[in-house]
Amino acid sequence: MTPPLWTAAEAAAATGGRARGDWAATGVSIDSRAVAPGELFVALTGDNRDGHAFASDALARGAAAAMVSRLPEGVAATAPLLEVGDTLEGLRALGAAARARLSLSARVIGVTGSVGKTGVKEMLRAMLGAQAPTHAPERSFNNHWGVPLTLARMPADTEFAVIEMGMNHAGEIAPLSQLARPHVALITTVEAVHIENFADESGIADAKAEIFDGLKPLPGGGAPVAVLNADNRWLDRLAQAAARAGARVVAFGTGAQAQARLLDAEPHGAATVARAQVGGRDVVFKIAAPGRHLALNALGALAAAEAAGADLARAALGLAEWRPPEGRGARWEVLLGEDAVDGAFLLIDESYNANPASVGAALEVLAATRTEDGVGRVARGRRIAWLGDMLELGDRETAMHAALADHPALARIDQVMCVGPRMRALHAALPEDRRGGWFATSEEAAARARRVTDAGDVAMVKGSNGMRMARVVAALKAMGRARDLGAPPEEV
Repeated sequence: MTPPLWTAAEAAAATGGRARGDWAATGVSIDSRAVAPGELFVALTGDNRDGHAFASDALARGAAAAMVSRLPEGVAATAPLLEVGDTLEGLRALGAAARARLSLSARVIGVTGSVGKTGVKEMLRAMLGAQAPTHAPERSFNNHWGVPLTLARMPADTEFAVIEMGMNHAGEIAPLSQLARPHVALITTVEAVHIENFADESGIADAKAEIFDGLKPLPGGGAPVAVLNADNRWLDRLAQAAARAGARVVAFGTGAQAQARLLDAEPHGAATVARAQVGGRDVVFKIAAPGRHLALNALGALAAAEAAGADLARAALGLAEWRPPEGRGARWEVLLGEDAVDGAFLLIDESYNANPASVGAALEVLAATRTEDGVGRVARGRRIAWLGDMLELGDRETAMHAALADHPALARIDQVMCVGPRMRALHAALPEDRRGGWFATSEEAAARARRVTDAGDVAMVKGSNGMRMARVVAALKAMGRARDLGAPPEEV
């Protein structure tokens, strides 16, 4: 029988709170709508929302108990509760206690970066999960409540933990790292993301380097490890910050100075096969998505896994289990008409977020993806990019949007459909033969999607979260029967 994640006595000791009732929780949740029977519901307060108003609903859904700072309305005084002074602080304390109770052999990997951190986190989950009990957040829980929640959910027998850390401003990652206390810190890259909150890009590099603040020596006393992108212009600045934290630097990239070096990466249909050297050893690995940038991310993850003591060969094999998450490169074949009598088109869903670096990488993937001729209304299959605004770019946003028109990948892209007021700059800068429509909102773009796309085409959708480009993805899927190309084959 699986032991409980938290007993009432353990949770009270961890938080300094007072437990009512003798309960045991199998998990931790902050969402009353998704709380599972047996979980501890944490009534967080903030952003014009008070979780105490939903404590009664959570208990009615079968929550083992509720962490509260006061007796919520509609909840009996005899209900199973954990009373604390502040529920967010209580969640942090629970996370700290979960980190502290790990075995001395357990290893924690912290992941941050301007681009690719969630995908790398999932790659590490795939690499490490087959080797030992591994814990990582199910989604992008990487902020001031997401990291404590991830840690609070961590079972005591965890041997590998992967903790994702994100930020919008300086000073946000340091407390997360100090809570997670990683042995290995991986920074995927530093780019002009959230640049409106910084004086310049060097400030972003320094904010990412805060992940070194919580570094702890490896089990057995070895120096902590910082895994850094050798191809990034901020390598030296990051390496100096890592050295000040007492970390050993392992660089990954394509140059000769990289200890983990990508030798080649070739697309094979919907996959990429890569060859690399890691610590002087030859490694071949395959990932279930095309893209050299993804192969580089996977290489960084391999370097981090090895630094944490994982078996490198088994980690490379484990990569075969990784699939691009929804909104981050997931691929769909949309079958048109009854039994696909009208053909099909390929949809690449990159709708989760966008910045100049990630849009450029997505355009390269689109440009390299094969179309099919002679199967639709239009004789030749086309590559169509649906691009929504890139947000939080500050005073340079107009120039950064327009600059996408000069990206080399556009030479192989047939139409660019621009969505949002900032993307008007790209629309104006595009060559006339590649200039598709411009739409003020993703809702307007979604209404047009059916009339633009045809059998044999490849459509790629990308934009910042606030643009809700998932509406365009949904509209394209609704044109027919969408088949997830990343899912395991259906049994016959």
